Amino acid sequence: MLRQVLRKFGQRLVSRRPLEKEVDEFESGIKLNTLDLVALGVGRTVGVGVYFLANEVASNQAGPSIVICFLVAGLTSLLAGLCYAEFSARVPHSGSAYLYSYVTVGEIWAFITGWNLILSFAVDAFVMIQAWILTFNIIFENRISETQHEIISQYVPQVIADNLHYVFVIFLFLSMELLFMGWHGLLRVFEVLTLVKLLVLSFFIISGFIKGDLHNWKLTEEDYIQAGFNDTSRLGPLGSGGFVPFGFQGILRGSATCFYAFIGFSVIVTRVKECHNPQRSIPMGIVISLLISFFVYFGVSASLTLMVPYYQFQPGSTLPEAFLHVGWVPAYYVVTFAIFSSIFVSTYWGFTFPIRWVIYMLAEDGLLFPVLARFTLSAYGRTLSILILGIITAVMVFFFGLTDLLDLRSVGTLISYSLVAFCVLIIRYQPERRKEENEKELQEEDEGNEAQVQEEDGGNQTQAQEETAPAVGKLTLQGLFFPGSPTPTPLSGRVVYVCSSLLVLLLILLCLVLAHWPGLLSGDPGPITVVVLLLVLISGITGVIWRQPQSSSLPPFKVPALPLLPLLSIFVNVCLMTQMSAGTWLKFGVWMLIGFALYFCSGIQQSLVP
Repeated sequence: MLRQVLRKFGQRLVSRRPLEKEVDEFESGIKLNTLDLVALGVGRTVGVGVYFLANEVASNQAGPSIVICFLVAGLTSLLAGLCYAEFSARVPHSGSAYLYSYVTVGEIWAFITGWNLILSFAVDAFVMIQAWILTFNIIFENRISETQHEIISQYVPQVIADNLHYVFVIFLFLSMELLFMGWHGLLRVFEVLTLVKLLVLSFFIISGFIKGDLHNWKLTEEDYIQAGFNDTSRLGPLGSGGFVPFGFQGILRGSATCFYAFIGFSVIVTRVKECHNPQRSIPMGIVISLLISFFVYFGVSASLTLMVPYYQFQPGSTLPEAFLHVGWVPAYYVVTFAIFSSIFVSTYWGFTFPIRWVIYMLAEDGLLFPVLARFTLSAYGRTLSILILGIITAVMVFFFGLTDLLDLRSVGTLISYSLVAFCVLIIRYQPERRKEENEKELQEEDEGNEAQVQEEDGGNQTQAQEETAPAVGKLTLQGLFFPGSPTPTPLSGRVVYVCSSLLVLLLILLCLVLAHWPGLLSGDPGPITVVVLLLVLISGITGVIWRQPQSSSLPPFKVPALPLLPLLSIFVNVCLMTQMSAGTWLKFGVWMLIGFALYFCSGIQQSLVP
């Protein structure tokens, strides 16, 4: 009895959403071409983070090697983008990692992905408020910060005085959110402002190469002393100098934070129903927008570290302050105008709408309380959700720093990207899924035909079936590398599923060994032996997957070099996640515990997938 209950419970966790099930999709009524999708992807990817993220990472994580950090983060996102592109061509719905996970690996993973999406959009709202604060300080020459410290701090506790200005900006931000609801004619304005932002950032890049000094990439201890850092105890936080002052570990840590810069491209796959030719436009839009975004981030970070020595960046400093260092004051205000453009672009269709839409999808599928499906899209629900988001954002302001929230956002997104890569690896080797109502008819028809053939051929047919059965229906060691069927079978699909799951576990273990076993670089035979054994196991299991038959009905766009590229994407994602601090994982664990409590109290009982 207990075994049956556990089996039923496990089947519920991995139950998949039928591809034929109707999906409620948002449509704005605008028809998009490839150029529109590229503008949408670039506008969301090159967001407000470009104006302060590089300063934060360069100052205490990577130094001039931040350009390598953006390269690693960009390649990581490109691998994930290829996986998203295949799913957008395969699943004919406005997609997200939530939908892709649900139709491939099951209910529990879909809930994890959707719950992380809610966290991601909430962090985006906080980052937007941070951008408002920095922009106001630039315009009013830091008078906001000075006023709150000199006057307000006399009457309220210091922690409240330090963050009180956020409260006013939260209300301003949410009032803008109300104005943006229902205004669907913003696409062309969005594209124009995206173009303006790219032109301003191009101006910054060119200025950096003109006014920059290559010596800032080769700083030494003497430069620190001449800058006024006479106390040698300060040299630790400043790094060891050179192009990589914080070492290889600093590059990995910086790459994990810089990953936040590239996570906006997934907005493209939510526009399937609005495209003229989605199977062609969406893959091209994803790849082109990621390439443009990478060149922008790479150029901006290179110019920034050439113009200003990395150790002179102050906490909370912004990109325009580099022009003050080289004496170009008018350019300081020009780039500030670009920040305003980014704020407008990033609030395109608001921030509460994506959160409400994810909650609606989860509730509509029964993974959250079903009543939320009717509540979130109602007029009353829209207003209340905006107020709730404002309260949550205010709480986040008081208890979390900017870097902490960026890392938290990156963890959730890296897990979602890894799930999408895992789904691509799985679905290519699975037999075709047919409609549920036709499967029984086809099965009955096959049984009838089989019985008729057996009557005609007698014992010869029975003997032939017995000879061919082991090649397809029974797992053997030879069958792992030499499958008996040229097309995927249920057995080969299960082999790929199990092997892929083992590979993910081995890749996680490999990344943990590489990140946290210090004897590896010193030549200690212990960790080296472990790494070699793990690589041998990974190579052997990858070979088993490679030998399995793939589906003949491939989508117009498919990830090349399967299974290597999805596995490489998972490996890089896990490597970046291992660079996160214990505090980040603790916060993420608390968030997931809240989600699991909601799911196991309501979702697992009310989900619509049997």
